[in-house]
Amino acid sequence: MNAVPMDDVRSRPSRVAIVLALASLYLIWGSTYLGIAIGLQGFPPFLLAGLRMGAAGALMYAVLRRRGVPAPTRAQWKNLVPLGLWMVLLSNGLVTWAEIHVSSGLAAVAVASMPIWAALFWMLRGHHPSRGEWAGLAIGFVGIAWLNLGGELRASPLGMLALVVAAAAWAWGSVWSRGRDLPSPFMSAAGQMLCGSAMMLATGLVTGERIHAMPSAAAFGALAYLTVFGSIVGFTAYIWLLDHVRPALATSYAYVNPPIAVLLGVAFAHERFGLHEAGAMAVILVGVALVILGRRKPATDDAAIHE
Repeated sequence: MNAVPMDDVRSRPSRVAIVLALASLYLIWGSTYLGIAIGLQGFPPFLLAGLRMGAAGALMYAVLRRRGVPAPTRAQWKNLVPLGLWMVLLSNGLVTWAEIHVSSGLAAVAVASMPIWAALFWMLRGHHPSRGEWAGLAIGFVGIAWLNLGGELRASPLGMLALVVAAAAWAWGSVWSRGRDLPSPFMSAAGQMLCGSAMMLATGLVTGERIHAMPSAAAFGALAYLTVFGSIVGFTAYIWLLDHVRPALATSYAYVNPPIAVLLGVAFAHERFGLHEAGAMAVILVGVALVILGRRKPATDDAAIHE
């Protein structure tokens, strides 16, 4: 993807490059929820997520090492392991598992609450929220409660719990990682994917997940799309944006992805999305916008759960 070169993150970007990178985040990360739903038609959840993240992590690691990027040190691997647990197994893995029970659009709406959880964890660690962040926290948690008290999530308490844990786990990993000894951003992403994918594959095997029949071409296509575009291109675009634009713009995907995911789910998967879910989504996204736009330093630099 020429718009987000991995080896020239310090050059002055063109407006076209920024627009293309943002479009990648909005469209690709918004579409990965539907991709997961299609992939689940041929693969069990943790094996699907583990295969996807393992392949993406291995490809990124190989390319980075070939370009001369140093491998993580032993101390850095010790930090990458818990990040793989929180930001891969307990985030992407649980979102994938939850989509067995809830629609892809609803999963995207629930995951959109991640910046709200991150702001809460920063507050618990001594960060003093601005007025905008306080307002966003209050409004966002009202939206989360609204979403969980009725509609599809109420009929699936396990799916609801998985999505809440997934959003909170990614937020906690983002907060915990600040100031830790970690490799360069792209190598850190590759290492987290490798660690987390091993945990997800092990979880799938221990819980009895097996592939009993040859997955369809659509399921294999979804796996390839999630690996190349969702995990590699999308995350590369996000890291590039963090180096070139203000955090509020880079994290704006958080309130663009859910509507895109909902529209794709309704159009291509015949998912239902009622007034209850639409109202909760609107409230959550208002809270997310206030948290992101009202954020004080240090910026949390949260990434989405890169579906």
